[in-house]
Amino acid sequence: MANNCRAEIIVNGLVQGVGFRYFVYNKAASLGLKGYTKNLFSGEVLTVAEGEKYLIDELFTLIKIGPSHSHVKNAKIEWTEYKCEFTNFDIRH
Repeated sequence: MANNCRAEIIVNGLVQGVGFRYFVYNKAASLGLKGYTKNLFSGEVLTVAEGEKYLIDELFTLIKIGPSHSHVKNAKIEWTEYKCEFTNFDIRH
């Protein structure tokens, strides 16, 4: 059985208006992860991802770098219980 996990990732810095969610969407979808990414009113970006732990770790590594026009100041990951509630990866508004 796959080592399925769920993680909530929050990043701050220059992460809104720079294509950050599209970057996360493309990376997560290419890794086969399920979940979503969305801007928060606080100026942060939240990503919820479900899938194998090593793939979420890989996404987290990419998120800490971000797309070329972004500047990630801080990124934190919180592991939570796997819920199997998503069928794909989306950008939420």
